[in-house]
Amino acid sequence: MFGDLSGMMDKLKQAQQKVEETKQRLNTVLIDESGADGKIKVTITANREIRAISVDDTLLQDAEELEDYLVLTLNKALKRAGEINEQEMAVAAKSGMPNIPGMDMFK
Repeated sequence: MFGDLSGMMDKLKQAQQKVEETKQRLNTVLIDESGADGKIKVTITANREIRAISVDDTLLQDAEELEDYLVLTLNKALKRAGEINEQEMAVAAKSGMPNIPGMDMFK
């Protein structure tokens, strides 16, 4: 009915390994985002881990302004990281999936 079940299980294990390798690689993909005319810079990984935040001294005078810029800049960086992460994980998952009739989840 399903053909080579053992072969499909091996393919699934390979897919899982490929996903894990992709997760590890995404820890090394750095995304830089800046806001407030370059006065705030953040660096995060494609796995959405903050690596660095740099704030210009002029923003330290107004805590509310600083908070607003931080939120905006971090959200932009997280959005980009999420897009990269989703694309890479979809490719990794699809490349290792066995061809099971009726299971065309990744089109």
